[in-house]
Amino acid sequence: MPTLTLPTSDRRLERYTTRQPRHWPKEPANPFDRVALAAVHVVADPLANADPWLDTPIDWEATLAYRRHLWKLGFGVAEAMDTAQRGMGLDWRASLELIRRCIAEAKSEGGAVVFSGAGTDHLAPGVHGIDAIVRAYEEQIGEIEKLDGRVILMASRALAASATGPDAYAHVYDRILGQMREKAIIHWLGDMFDPALAGYWGHRDLDAATEVALDVIGRNADKIEGIKISLLDKDREIAMRRRLPEGVRMLTGDDFNFAELIAGDGEQHSDALLGILDAIAPAASSALAALARGSRNEFQDMLAPTVPLSRHIFKAPTRFYKTGIVFMAYLNGHQRHFVMIGGQQSARSIAHLAELFRLADGAGLLVDPELAAQRMQTVLRSHGIDA
Repeated sequence: MPTLTLPTSDRRLERYTTRQPRHWPKEPANPFDRVALAAVHVVADPLANADPWLDTPIDWEATLAYRRHLWKLGFGVAEAMDTAQRGMGLDWRASLELIRRCIAEAKSEGGAVVFSGAGTDHLAPGVHGIDAIVRAYEEQIGEIEKLDGRVILMASRALAASATGPDAYAHVYDRILGQMREKAIIHWLGDMFDPALAGYWGHRDLDAATEVALDVIGRNADKIEGIKISLLDKDREIAMRRRLPEGVRMLTGDDFNFAELIAGDGEQHSDALLGILDAIAPAASSALAALARGSRNEFQDMLAPTVPLSRHIFKAPTRFYKTGIVFMAYLNGHQRHFVMIGGQQSARSIAHLAELFRLADGAGLLVDPELAAQRMQTVLRSHGIDA
């Protein structure tokens, strides 16, 4: 097995030898009994003659190939979400093109599952009238529905900046949900993922914010497929899912505690809409298939080793987690390079990436250790580590 020199968090260099790879099935042995949507990254085009901090050059074939990979493993795709750098390099114009291509690809794949993010990110930063925010949501939802797409209602920075209290949130969500052609997923993204969303639902106190969200869901349950909460607080998620109306799913967005939340407590479980599924797809696919067969031990055996990797990728500042997601795709040969739109490959340190390599290896997620070691070495050399 390959050996290379990796940096540590305390500036030392140490030799590391990869383990024997774990061979995961290329498709699940049986269907899942959980909804599992992977929020998926985009692959940048490194050869585009564009300014990477300003433009959004996307390698469309590599981007769509990764979605085909996830569909084959049994996952649905949550498109144009924060994992795809939505609002952090990916604007609405590029997002709509991504959504259009993904929905068309899903149709050609026999109706693979896609939900697409609709928000208000084409509005200029700053304060807007509440009716303008409603119109912005309507515009994006309308474009997705023209493509026969299903909608995820993304949290709105404009609403967070403009709302004077919880009544504004109730007004916006009631108006939007009342117009939906098909049931939507609501996404409550915490400020650890996006600081501009602090105080969402009109309260910085999360107990009070939860009550507002539950009131909105209760009034509009017939228009809601589920709610995804990304607050990294498993107890809050469990408490909230116990209070959801019948037929409304809790889709975990907790990349720290997802294994426990998906497994459930014997009475209830969370379904999944997770960015980490992008990075751990082979293990998660096999684990979810095992869980559907009733084998909780196999589920834990496969998924538990991925949790330390996920917690590392999503460590604070959590909004930089996309760098680790793309690095995993690079290590495993799903893209030819480690370049991101917005230049965000520089958002994590080489020590962080080295620890990610170790944890991915420990979880059996380096599909080809020789290739992964070669690519890790390429990145190490770019940081002055030639040993």
